[in-house]
Amino acid sequence: MVDVGGKEITDRRAVAHGRIEMQPTTLDLIAKGGHVKGDVLAVARIAAIMAAKRTAQTIPLCHPLFLTRVEVDFEINSDQRCVLCTVVTETRERTGVEMEALTAVNAGLLTIYDMCKAVDRGMTITDIQLLEKSGGRSGDWKRQT
Repeated sequence: MVDVGGKEITDRRAVAHGRIEMQPTTLDLIAKGGHVKGDVLAVARIAAIMAAKRTAQTIPLCHPLFLTRVEVDFEINSDQRCVLCTVVTETRERTGVEMEALTAVNAGLLTIYDMCKAVDRGMTITDIQLLEKSGGRSGDWKRQT
């Protein structure tokens, strides 16, 4: 692991995003809460939060961080037949929280896949990316659209 002991403790924030595309009938099950396994988005939200908290146990050489905030938002987009997932992570540490945000997005989307795979194995997880980060020596960064 990289030595971050000499770095200054600062407020750090990261926002990551991704999507899972599916059949309209699958999306409708999620939107109406009619899935036999229960509230898909509620379970996926908990999975995303848990994944953010355990990122250092999953990603080799990733520093364990004390997270001060993890916010998970799901948006159903019927026109594009997908669920969008956005995660905000925050901490006051010596290193950034980008990996926690990206890990959370992946876990949230994978949970949706797992809960819905019996009705739609053709779902596609895509566009997972860091949207912005702030804090630390390198300063702020925002994805240009």
